[in-house]
Amino acid sequence: MYTCGPTIYDHVHIGNFRTFVFQDLLRRYIKFKGFPLLHVMNVTDVDDKIIRKAKEAGLSISEYTDRYAQAFLEDMETLRIEKPDVMPYATKHIEEMVELVLKLRDKGHTYERDGSIYYRISTFSGYGKLSKVDLCNTQTADRTDADEYTKENPRDFVLWKAKKEGEAYWDSPLGPGRPGWHLECSTMSMKYLGNSFDIHCGGVDLVFPHHENEIAQSEAATGEPFVRFWIHSEFLLVDSDKMSKSEGNQYTLRDLIKRGCDPLAVRYLLQSVHYRKQLNFTFEGVDQAQSALRRIHDFLLRVGEVADERPENPDLTQKVAKSRGDFQAGLDDDLNTSAALAALFELMKDTNILLESQEVGGVNRDQILGLFSEAHQVFAVFEVEELQIQDQEIAELIVERKEARRQRDFQRADEIRDLLADRGIVLEDTKAGTRWKRTG
Repeated sequence: MYTCGPTIYDHVHIGNFRTFVFQDLLRRYIKFKGFPLLHVMNVTDVDDKIIRKAKEAGLSISEYTDRYAQAFLEDMETLRIEKPDVMPYATKHIEEMVELVLKLRDKGHTYERDGSIYYRISTFSGYGKLSKVDLCNTQTADRTDADEYTKENPRDFVLWKAKKEGEAYWDSPLGPGRPGWHLECSTMSMKYLGNSFDIHCGGVDLVFPHHENEIAQSEAATGEPFVRFWIHSEFLLVDSDKMSKSEGNQYTLRDLIKRGCDPLAVRYLLQSVHYRKQLNFTFEGVDQAQSALRRIHDFLLRVGEVADERPENPDLTQKVAKSRGDFQAGLDDDLNTSAALAALFELMKDTNILLESQEVGGVNRDQILGLFSEAHQVFAVFEVEELQIQDQEIAELIVERKEARRQRDFQRADEIRDLLADRGIVLEDTKAGTRWKRTG
C-alpha cells in the first residue's frame, strides 16, 4: 500500500490528518484481518512552496524541512498513527526520478522547453481513466506548475523543472533542475512496491491531476498496470465551511491541543464518519467525541469489575457474538466506521441494563473486554489494556481509603478522595464496592 504523505513546509493541518487517520485505520484493519502488509508513505520535502519559504527564512531546504518532518512524526504519535514501514523522502530519490524521466523520454512521451521537461499526455491513450476527466473541456494547467514554464499544451505536466536563479537544484543528465511533484510519487512507490501494487490512497483532491498523472507516467514507463485499487477520503469542513488560512479556520493538531482538545477525541471524531463522506469538524463535535470516549471508558470499568464467580449469561454471550459480527461486517463494507461503532454502542446499551441487575458473568466480562480489545486494534482509542491493568497507585489509594473508613478514620478517607479528585479521579461508592472514573 502506498499513501501520499505530507508536504513538509509547515505543521500539518487537521484536514490532512483526516486522510492520514483514515489511512491508518485502513492499515490497521488490513493487519487485523490477517493480511501481510508493506506500507509506504512518501514525504515531499521539495516543491515550489518549500523552496520559497526556505529562501525567505534564509535556510537550506533540509534545514527548513527537518523541523516540520519531526513535528509530523510527533503529531502522528500523538494521534496514534502507526509509522509506515517505509517513509521515503523525495530529495533522497532524485537519481531514481531522473532515471524514470529518461525512460519516458526514450519512449517518446516527453518534450523539452527552456530546460524543463514535460510529459505529453496525448501520447498516453488511457489518460483520464481514474478521474474520468473530459480532456476536451479541461484547459487548466497543472496546479503544481506554478512557475509558468512554457508548455505545448496547458494540460501537459512538468517532469523536471529547469534551474532558476537563487533556487535549489540538482545536476543531472536532464540538465540542472529539480523534479516535478507527480514524478516523486511514481518513482518512490514503484521503487519500494514494484511496477504494480495493490492499494494507493490519498485525499479526494489528489485524484486529478496528481494521481491521474502518476498513472500516465508510471504505466507509460513500464507498460504494466500501476495500481489495482485507488482509495480516496473526502474533504474535511470546519463549521460547514471550507478550511483555509484566510478564513482563520485552518487548525493544526497543536492548535487543537492548545484549545484543550484531547487528541484521542480528535482521532475518534476523524474516524466516526465514513471516509467517503465529508466530515464537518466543530469543537462541539470534539466535545461529543470526548463524551463518547468517557461513556466507553466508564462502561469498560464497570464490566471489568464483574467477579469471576458470576455465572455466564447465555443471552449476553449471543449479543457479544452478534456485536462482533456486526462490527466486522461494518468495516468489511468499505470501512463503514459508523456501522462498526454502532454495533459497539448497541452492545453497551444492552450490557448496561444487565449490569444493573447483576446478570453479567465473568465469562461475559472477558468476552466484552476481548471485543473492545479487538476494536482498539483498529480504532486505537479504547484503552482496554490500560483499564485491565489499572493504575496501581490509584488502586492502592482506594484500598487505603476503604481501610480508613472501616477504622472510622474519615479525615484520612476524605483526604484520599480529595487527592484523587485533584488528579481527575472521581470515586463512586456502590453496594458492589468503590468504582472510579476519570473526569478529563
